[in-house]
Amino acid sequence: MKRPVTLLAATILVAGPAYAQDREVPYWATIRGSASELNMRVGPSADYPVSWVYRRPGLPVKVVRVHESWRLIEDPSGTRGWVASRLLSPDRGAIVTGGRPTAMRDGASAQANLKWFVEAGVVGRLGECVAGWCRFSVDKRSGWVEQNRLWGAAET
Repeated sequence: MKRPVTLLAATILVAGPAYAQDREVPYWATIRGSASELNMRVGPSADYPVSWVYRRPGLPVKVVRVHESWRLIEDPSGTRGWVASRLLSPDRGAIVTGGRPTAMRDGASAQANLKWFVEAGVVGRLGECVAGWCRFSVDKRSGWVEQNRLWGAAET
C-alpha cells in the first residue's frame, strides 16, 4: 500500500522543478545568490566557450529563450548569452539605471518623504509596482523608486 503513495510523492518531487522550468518566455530572473560566479556561454552547453563571467548575485536578467536546462538571457547592458538554469533564481530583482542617483521614498509618489538616494548601478530586490513606482529593497533598506529608473521592473 505504501508504493502508490511513495510513487505519487516521487512524481510530485520530480515534476515540481520540471514545471518551474516550463515558464513562458520572456520572463525575469536573477543570478542565484549561491552562485559566486555565473558563466555566460555563446551556446546552450558547457562545451561552448565562456563569453562573460558574472560575479554579482541578485543581478536581474531577462530570460528570452529556453533550451533544455539552458537559458538565453539578456543582462542590463543588452548582452545576450546562455547560462545554466540552476544558477538562476525566479526571485525578481532590479538595478538602478540612469547614470545618476535616484530618490527612494517612503511611499509610491513623488510627494512622499525622501528616505535616501540610491546610486545608479545598485542592485536590489523588487517588490510590487504601483502607478509607476516600485517597492525596492537594498540590504536592510527599502522604499519606493520610480519604475522607469529600475531595469528589471517592466512587465517583460
